[in-house]
Amino acid sequence: MKLLTTFSSLLLSLLTVRANASPPGHFPDESPWALCKSTSPYPDLLTASLDEIFTGLNEGLFTAVELTAAYIARIQETQPILRAIIEVNPHALEEAAAADAARKTGSNATLLGIPIIVKDNIATARPDQSYMNTTAGSFALVGSVPQNDSTIVTKLKAAGAIILAKANLSQWANYRSTNATSGWTSRGGQCTSPYWPLADPGGSSSGSGVAAAVGLAVATLGSETSGSILSPSSNNALCGLKPTVGLTSRHLVIPVSQTQDTIGPMAKDCKTVAAMLSVIAGKDPLDNYTSAIPFDTIPDYAASCTADGLKGARIGIPSSFVQSYASNQPEIRAFNASFAIMESLGATVMQNANFPVTPISNNSAIPGWGNYGQSQVVLGVDFLVGFERYTSLLTSNPQNVHTVPDLINFTTSTPAEDYPDRNVGVWKYAVGLNLTQDSAAYLAALQEDLYLGGEGTILGALDKYKLDALILPSNQAWGVPAIAGYPAISVPLGYYPSNTTVVYNSRKTLVESFPRLPFGLTFIGRRFSEEKLISLACAYEAATQVRARGSQYFVPTIQIGNIKDSLLDT
Repeated sequence: MKLLTTFSSLLLSLLTVRANASPPGHFPDESPWALCKSTSPYPDLLTASLDEIFTGLNEGLFTAVELTAAYIARIQETQPILRAIIEVNPHALEEAAAADAARKTGSNATLLGIPIIVKDNIATARPDQSYMNTTAGSFALVGSVPQNDSTIVTKLKAAGAIILAKANLSQWANYRSTNATSGWTSRGGQCTSPYWPLADPGGSSSGSGVAAAVGLAVATLGSETSGSILSPSSNNALCGLKPTVGLTSRHLVIPVSQTQDTIGPMAKDCKTVAAMLSVIAGKDPLDNYTSAIPFDTIPDYAASCTADGLKGARIGIPSSFVQSYASNQPEIRAFNASFAIMESLGATVMQNANFPVTPISNNSAIPGWGNYGQSQVVLGVDFLVGFERYTSLLTSNPQNVHTVPDLINFTTSTPAEDYPDRNVGVWKYAVGLNLTQDSAAYLAALQEDLYLGGEGTILGALDKYKLDALILPSNQAWGVPAIAGYPAISVPLGYYPSNTTVVYNSRKTLVESFPRLPFGLTFIGRRFSEEKLISLACAYEAATQVRARGSQYFVPTIQIGNIKDSLLDT
């Protein structure tokens, strides 16, 4: 009873304390464990894998309540500096207690008692106003109520996971402004990476990346339209998976594009990412794209995570594409050095496995905001349709924002949305297209994208050279697989030299280049080839251990032992 009373007090503080001007986000004022010192041999939450955490729970080393409390305390500890989180689930400790009770009765749910953080565009149900919002980081959707949980969250809960918090992001998944910054939202403020003060976290799944990097949950979920998982994974030395479009349901996820959006996991290691994918993947009658999944039983993706995954693999490098974007020399040098590593692990590495067509980034339609092929047209039309469809599934919409013109009006008339300093040029472009998904211009743009992202590039090279996968530096890898929905997985590749010059963005609000900046390597494969990609990425990760060589300037100190020690004193 004393234990429950202690955690109930923490729960009460979560319900009454809010983070900055982000109602109704919940954060405790001051950690009751900040001055405690942990002396117990519990997993280090900065580095712990899902396997380590799950083993500790099953062996009774700690409870889900203690684990969840530790993560909440770490969120509160990091929030003033990193701003990775928009809201903490005020019911998380209650849910953790239920998981502990279920474990005692013999439940073997895959993620029983495991805290997970999801991006703030992935809907969670709101039985009452105390539950977390889903807003894409905007006040426009504060107080809105989805019909129920998104399919992704439903799957996580069915597996026993605790939805711990909503992660900050690039507002509207970076689909609003031509002058946006990664990781900024009106609700959450500016999220930054732990690898350098004010460092660009990558985006748009910025908070998901930062939260995984500093150990605020066992794993996180992001969404990707074009680079939104791969970029923050690269910037934060993580493994991040962009699944094939259609492998994971987008039902009740605030959309950008039905043709490019996908939901994927991010974590400190590839095996955790693989295990998460097995939970969230699968067909969903509420997302017709999932009907293309070519198997009825979702693979045990973690089983493919072995040290010999590169043995016998054929890996291709589209060299001409790499050379055309080879301005980041530290990344290129590390990328070139990876070839010998893969060969030493039994792979055949084929250079000059070039794309049949070299895609060109098109900046003409929206100045300063370029994508490959005709994806600007596709995304614009998809967003108009998708946003209206999402809002039609809300049972409450207090701001009466139902369409993109409504959204423009709200944003431009609400000071907290930082307009006009951050414009709405992307939305205005979308509205100005005056197209529908049945328009000939839209269908032609979509067909061009499917070719340029498929037979013209990825599929063309894979088939011509009989390859298992292509590799690219992660910071060059996101655009091409995005436009045709191909899967990609990023793993840590290296760090910039210690004498790298610090370079700020044009706003002078984020640092874009700095000493020991992490960067990644991306494996790209055929549609629904995640099992193979995971095996390749796991093998490379196991052989190189690049993440362990990184250095974060800001590391949370609170661990499970602090929570247990504090209980001994109460």
